[in-house]
Amino acid sequence: MQAGVSRLLYAVGLALSFSVPAYAQPPNTTAAEYPGKPIRILVGFTPGGGPDITARYIAQKLSEAWKQQVIVENRPGAGGNVAAGMVARAGPDGYTLLSVSSAHAIAPAIYPKLSYDTLKNLSGITLSGNSKYVLVVAPSLGIKSVNELLAAARAKPGQLNFSSAGVGSGTHFAGEMFKAMAKIDVVHIPFKGIPEALTETLTGRVHFFLAPIANAINQVKDGRLTALGVSSLERDALLPEVPAVAEAGVPGYQTSLWFGLLASSEVPRPILAKLNREIVRILSEPDARQRWAPIGIEPRPTTPEEFDRLIRDEVAAFSRIASGANIKVD
Repeated sequence: MQAGVSRLLYAVGLALSFSVPAYAQPPNTTAAEYPGKPIRILVGFTPGGGPDITARYIAQKLSEAWKQQVIVENRPGAGGNVAAGMVARAGPDGYTLLSVSSAHAIAPAIYPKLSYDTLKNLSGITLSGNSKYVLVVAPSLGIKSVNELLAAARAKPGQLNFSSAGVGSGTHFAGEMFKAMAKIDVVHIPFKGIPEALTETLTGRVHFFLAPIANAINQVKDGRLTALGVSSLERDALLPEVPAVAEAGVPGYQTSLWFGLLASSEVPRPILAKLNREIVRILSEPDARQRWAPIGIEPRPTTPEEFDRLIRDEVAAFSRIASGANIKVD
């Protein structure tokens, strides 16, 4: 069932990823006239992940509501920074938007030479969704709980490792938080993406992985991975038998994977407000929760100001983690 839903969402995403001819920009578009031409939503990652799934759902619903094409374009590169730079430099008209994950707030903490200022050149429209990580190990390791994993790590300092979807990814920082708060000496093993990190964990060659729940749920359900804990303070409805990491051995541990939409900070506030109102309406409909629940994403619409505040707070938190773990990308 879970795999079927994921395949359906991916197929719908690909179907919506069509190209359209360029249109002349209406001069001085007002909020009342907006949108007067197709809107593009850039995703800095390949199809199938949270930023892509949420963007394509919103794009489809906006198209239906406004009778105007909303096109999702995947522009992967540098952990989402290529797409972010394009939107930061886009015209001040609201026709080029950006779908991001929490990795957006990690970038300024680890990249010393971004082509844009995360806090000054981009403005929030709304948070779109929130998801959890799940701490998983291969059943072949024989580890059944967070405390057993911690005991194994403390018995062999520096010999256990954890996987991630790459240096600076959300999964990397979730692992670094776990390492720091649990006070264990484990080695980070970065991979090109979530599929590779998950595969190496499945084989047992990598000892544990804080994986996005949407990517690991099927393997946990069919017994190919053992779930030790979820990254929220409360349990998750998809895995009600799995405790929170915080209750299972690392008190206070809490982190999430979030997704949201941004625009250039030059876009007039009335246009941002119009986008926010319509997207909040879309995300507040029962259909959004029903579509996303099977893959562990919860709709979380906010005001633009609330989303901007979340990004500022997350940049500060991720900067502390990066500094403590000495994480930098040249």
